[in-house]
Amino acid sequence: MEPMQAPGAKRRPMAEINVVPYIDVMLVLLIIFMVTAPMLVQSVPVNLPDVDATPTEIEPDDSTIIISVNERGIYFIERDEGQPTAMTLKEITSYSEKIKATVPDTRVMIRGDENVPYGKVVALMGGLQAVGINDVGLITEAPDPEAGR
Repeated sequence: MEPMQAPGAKRRPMAEINVVPYIDVMLVLLIIFMVTAPMLVQSVPVNLPDVDATPTEIEPDDSTIIISVNERGIYFIERDEGQPTAMTLKEITSYSEKIKATVPDTRVMIRGDENVPYGKVVALMGGLQAVGINDVGLITEAPDPEAGR
């Protein structure tokens, strides 16, 4: 039941916004993004070698190609297209040459498994150099300081 008002008195509108439902929606969205974000990153499983080296802060962009070599010596180009597909050395160099023609300052980063035969990575680097890509880097992981204890 509404409180009694004097006759002729105007009723003022209530100017409050209830933000609790908005907070609930934002928390649900936050949880959804936290759960789905790790699933969006797809790459070739590679056991990178541990190296004591100063890390460089290179952000992959449109001029960076990331090539992975798994433990069996199979090459993959990592793109945002979903699951990487296996490629031959000739396909890798052909693709890289096309990218180099359109983006002259193309960089290549190689993620080689620590168990891959050395010749596979050298053959890849030689193939890239043959098509004019000289800016090649190797991706490694820093050693775990807790492992030596």
